[in-house]
Amino acid sequence: MAPFKKEKPLHSIIAGTTAGAIEAFATYPTEFVKTRSQFSGKKERPIAIIRDTLKTKGIVGLYSGCTALVAGNAVKAGVRFVSYDHFKSLLADSEGKVSAARSLLAGLGAGMTEAIFAVTPSETIKTKLIDDAKRPNPQFRGLIHGTASIVRQEGIRGIYRGLFPVMMRQGANSAVRFTTYSTLKQFVQGAARPGQTLPSTITFGIGAIAGLVTVYTTMPLDVVKTRMQSLEARAQYRNSFHCAYRIFTEEGILRFWTGTTPRLTRLVLAGGIVFTVYENVIKLLGGIDSSSES
Repeated sequence: MAPFKKEKPLHSIIAGTTAGAIEAFATYPTEFVKTRSQFSGKKERPIAIIRDTLKTKGIVGLYSGCTALVAGNAVKAGVRFVSYDHFKSLLADSEGKVSAARSLLAGLGAGMTEAIFAVTPSETIKTKLIDDAKRPNPQFRGLIHGTASIVRQEGIRGIYRGLFPVMMRQGANSAVRFTTYSTLKQFVQGAARPGQTLPSTITFGIGAIAGLVTVYTTMPLDVVKTRMQSLEARAQYRNSFHCAYRIFTEEGILRFWTGTTPRLTRLVLAGGIVFTVYENVIKLLGGIDSSSES
């Protein structure tokens, strides 16, 4: 593999948070549909969920819990890129090169880090807000009221419910996504455009493929994560393993891939959007730095 170039931490944070916020807002309806489809044992078609939500809640209904995800996704992406960059620098060899196996390990570390500091709280709140919104008389009046209510009723543990499956999912997500993206990017640059910056269309395509690979390999962890963060989780499941066991024995193995279509749509788009925005913001910040130094 080519030598690893370490970005400035501040640049990674700015580029990562910008990319995460834009991606979360642009793709949120697919996240809403995916989460709704994973709640119960009853199979609901994505189009039916969209139609029912628009009929009862309007377009705003498709954005229930959106603020939590946008804020969390911005922080998550910032943490992810900074920590991935840090882990790669630690794992690089004496020539500054990082093998595919070490890139996978760096992605795993980045995913675990983002799960603890950003993903679990925002995903738990988002999931509970979506779960609550489908009730005839929702109890939460938005992000701030919902968060305060959850903490008041369940304590800090309430927003860290499902930490283990989130860590497993995020670790696997980042490991697969970064490794796929880095490998494909280096292959394209080496084969077609040696020494040149890739155009946004190619970056988007590579990111989309990385998202596609990520979805199918990590979907079971996502389903368990959603169930563990639902409003009824405490009454139904003792822990993540018990949750997975009940899904497998009561609903069948295919249930672990429920919500694949909307999640696939989101992560394919997300992979393209995040990496494209990140690369362009990094390029912009690098240009600003260069001009200020001259």
